[in-house]
Amino acid sequence: MKKISQSDQVKDTMKQNGGFATLGFLYNNVDVSNWETKTPFASIRRIVQVNDSFFKIKPGLWGLTEKKGEIVARFGISEKKSEKAEIFNHSYYQGLVVEIGNLKGFSTFIPNQDKNKKYLNQTLKEISSMESIYEFTYPEIVNRGKNS
Repeated sequence: MKKISQSDQVKDTMKQNGGFATLGFLYNNVDVSNWETKTPFASIRRIVQVNDSFFKIKPGLWGLTEKKGEIVARFGISEKKSEKAEIFNHSYYQGLVVEIGNLKGFSTFIPNQDKNKKYLNQTLKEISSMESIYEFTYPEIVNRGKNS
C-alpha cells in the first residue's frame, strides 16, 4: 500500500473544501495521526507556504493553484483596493476571529448587523456558536457588546 505524502493530504483536504481552506480548517481536517512530527500544525503551514501547489488568498486563507482563477472569481478578489475589498476584509477577519474562538472551545457571538455577512462560503451566523450574548454585566455594557 502506497503511503500518501503530507502535501497530498493537505491538497486532498483542500479539494474536498472547494479548493481553498483556512489554516484552522486544515488543522482540524487533515489527518496527521500518521505524521512523524511533534509539530503537525507547523508542518501544514510550511507545506502551504513553500509548495507551488498552493497560493495565499488572504492572511490565514490558502487555495490550490490549479483552482486560482475559480477562487479569485468566487470571492471577487482584485489587485485594486476598493470599498468591496474592505468589506470582504472586515467580514473575513471577523470570521477568522470566530473560527479561532471556536477552535479554542470558546462561545462565539456575532452582532445582529453582521450575521448575514459572508465569510468564505457561508455566513458569519453559521459559524458562531451563540444566538445571543450573555447578560454578563450592566445592561448598558451588554447592549454595547451586542452592537459592536
